[in-house]
Amino acid sequence: MTRLIEPVRTAPAVARPGGIRSRIGWTFVLLTALAIVAYAATPYFTATLTTLAGDGVGLASTYADAAPFVQGAFYAHIVGGAVALALGPLQFWRGLRDRAPRVHRWVGRTYLVGVAVGAVAGLIIAPTSRAGYVAFFGFGALAVLWLVTAWRAYRAIRRHDVPSHQAWMIRNYALTYSAVTLRIWLPLLLLAPLALGQPWEMETAFADAYAAVPFLAWLPNLVVAEWLVRRRGLPSYRLPV
Repeated sequence: MTRLIEPVRTAPAVARPGGIRSRIGWTFVLLTALAIVAYAATPYFTATLTTLAGDGVGLASTYADAAPFVQGAFYAHIVGGAVALALGPLQFWRGLRDRAPRVHRWVGRTYLVGVAVGAVAGLIIAPTSRAGYVAFFGFGALAVLWLVTAWRAYRAIRRHDVPSHQAWMIRNYALTYSAVTLRIWLPLLLLAPLALGQPWEMETAFADAYAAVPFLAWLPNLVVAEWLVRRRGLPSYRLPV
C-alpha cells in the first residue's frame, strides 16, 4: 500500500529553541492551559451535574441525564484532559529536562496516562455530543489522533530516539491544547454574524459555531505544530511528490 505521508529526517540533532519569544510563547501556553483547567474543568467537581445543569455550566446539561457509564466517561475525559493540559508545558521546559531528568520522565509518564484516559473517554462520549455527526467525527478524530501521537511519542523515547520523541510530543500537545483553542474559536464564531452585519440569534449562532469548531479546534493546531517541528530541525512529514 502506498504511504500517503513519509517522514523526512531533517537533522540528526535537535535544534534548541531560545530567546525571549520562545519564553513568552511557553509562558502564554502554560498560563492559558492553567486558566482553562481552572475555568472549564474545576467547576464539574464542585457540584452534581444536575445542579450544574440548572446553573447553565458548560456541558452539564448534556450529561446530567446520561447513563452512569457515559457520565463516568465524561468525568474521566475531564480529569485526563486537565492533567495533560496542565502538565504538558512542563515537558517543553528545557531547564526541567536538563536539571531534573527523572522528574521530566515521571511528569511525561503522568502526562501520557492523562492523554490515554482522556482520549479513550473522549471516544466514548463523542457520539453523545449535542452537535451530532459533526462532533462525532470531529472530536472522534481528535481522540484517535491524540492516542496515536501519544503512542508514537512513547515508542520513540523507548527507542532512545529523542528528536522523534520531541516531534511527536509537539504534535500531541497541539492536540491537547485544542481544549484552549476551542474556547477561543467558539466566541469568535458566535460573534462572526454580528461582525458581518448579519441577523444574530443565539441558538442559530451556536449551532453554526458548533458545526465548525469540532474540527477548527485542532486542525490549525497541527499545522502550527508541524511548523514548529520543522523550525526546530526535528523529523517532519511531507506529502510525497
